[in-house]
Amino acid sequence: MSRLRAQGLTLAYEDRTVVSDLDLAVPDGRVTVIVGPNACGKSTTLRALGRLLRPRSGSVLLDGTELAKIPTKRIARSIGLLPQSPVAPEAITVADLVSRGRQPHQRWWQQWSEEDERAVRDAMARTDVTALADRSVDELSGGQRQRVWIAMALAQETDLLLLDEPTTFLDIAHQVEVLDLVRRLNHEQGRTVVIVLHDLNQAARYADHLVAMKAGRVVAEGPPADVVTAELVREVFGLESIVVPDPVTGSPLVVPGAPYGPRRAAAEDEDSEDTEDPIRT
Repeated sequence: MSRLRAQGLTLAYEDRTVVSDLDLAVPDGRVTVIVGPNACGKSTTLRALGRLLRPRSGSVLLDGTELAKIPTKRIARSIGLLPQSPVAPEAITVADLVSRGRQPHQRWWQQWSEEDERAVRDAMARTDVTALADRSVDELSGGQRQRVWIAMALAQETDLLLLDEPTTFLDIAHQVEVLDLVRRLNHEQGRTVVIVLHDLNQAARYADHLVAMKAGRVVAEGPPADVVTAELVREVFGLESIVVPDPVTGSPLVVPGAPYGPRRAAAEDEDSEDTEDPIRT
């Protein structure tokens, strides 16, 4: 089943088409990760799934209804979206920014509730930003700021959560914490999550469903073990590699070819000589 799907989706910025005739069904209750080279349409597709970008043609459906026909507040109670490089209002505190995730749940007769307070407190604890509550977001490091934005998205408490490169600016320890948090939310609360990631190995480790894109189209999708192969890495990323089982999880682990060095340079020179035209004048 899929509550969120794209059908015949074409997306463009002015005259530049980025995504062409794309079909994508997001599996309910699973973690879907979208991967691909830069400028392949990953983030653009995610923006369309969250109704931040109007399709040139085709449609995005939520529970069978086009997003364009659904009131904004209803969408915000169903779909949480953390875009790339969000901008916070000047001088806003961490607690105030995270609290804005509760706006879709507000009513004119009830502006704040104990449930809102619990959601904000829980989101800040899960992302380890509670101690920063009274700090201005402007004063934070890039990694701290990213965790605050993730906390705001979590406080929204939507069934569908869309995260565009949520590990940007984070060191490796916090990257793992964020991705582990996503898995816990999925496992414990049944949330459907769609993430755009650059790191193919992280994608293979954390995804239930992997979508590989190139030039605005889906090249392959399915379980990581079926999708991540040396052939696919070559086709999508133009990278020679071998794919071996991750020694911890058993998921596919992409190992790039040997780095440049004297031995590789000598081998390349030898290959070049072998391919020269043997007929000389």
